[in-house]
Amino acid sequence: MKTFLLKIGTPDGLMFEGQVERVVCRSITGDMAILAGHCNFCTALGMGEAHIVLPDGTRRSAACIGGMLSMMNGECSLMATTWEWEENIDADRAAAAKKKAEDRIASKKLDEREQKLAEAKLKRALVRLSVKG
Repeated sequence: MKTFLLKIGTPDGLMFEGQVERVVCRSITGDMAILAGHCNFCTALGMGEAHIVLPDGTRRSAACIGGMLSMMNGECSLMATTWEWEENIDADRAAAAKKKAEDRIASKKLDEREQKLAEAKLKRALVRLSVKG
């Protein structure tokens, strides 16, 4: 299968640079896959599971929390707000964050801003737990 150059960056630095067969992630309009030969394209990223497929067929999964993706002239740049490879996700910490967010939401003592923040924290924890399996 054909490959293309993918660079994944976050505010913390470069997370990956190399040839891939495919990158799959969630945009703000739904899940998408980028393959070699894709037309020039730019989109905002949503919150969800992501993965790349390396030339040897190895699949690497990650939690992607927002950002931008562009495919320009055969090279893909993904700048994520947060990108956590599966092996770097602390399942216990994610489970604790999930429980804390659920408890905050259940308290019903939140204003609108606090409610949205608790819901976002719950969604992030659920994405991490989903990736971790």
